[in-house]
Amino acid sequence: MASKPNPVDIHVGSRIRLRRTLLGMSQEKLGKAIGLTFQQVQKYERGTNRVGSSRLYQLAKVLNVPVSFFFDDMTPEVAGGPPGFRDEKTDFDDNPLTKRETLELVRAYHRISSAAVRKRVFELVKAMAKPRDEEKKDGDANG
Repeated sequence: MASKPNPVDIHVGSRIRLRRTLLGMSQEKLGKAIGLTFQQVQKYERGTNRVGSSRLYQLAKVLNVPVSFFFDDMTPEVAGGPPGFRDEKTDFDDNPLTKRETLELVRAYHRISSAAVRKRVFELVKAMAKPRDEEKKDGDANG
């Protein structure tokens, strides 16, 4: 019987997948770049295979990120405790940063050639999100 993946391995794998998809790179292309099959890349991304330090370094180079990127946004619950210590399921699909809609939005944003237009789109999105944040604050004060 296979053991349950370590939450840290799942997190690192999800970060590999996030960066790969943001770059529009297939698992096959990433695998070729680091000398693996796409099935092996898949296992890394699911956290079923642990990524060794030299392989993580290789992935960072190919994906053009610092090694620390793979550990960014790790919750204290994931970072702490031995494997199997937590009962909660770590689910990659619950992360809004991994949703197809988010990835497509980021790709479209980066295809805007004008820096000035990109900045205006960014400011527009921030302005649209602000009322929701303010509603929460008002609800807390009135509740």
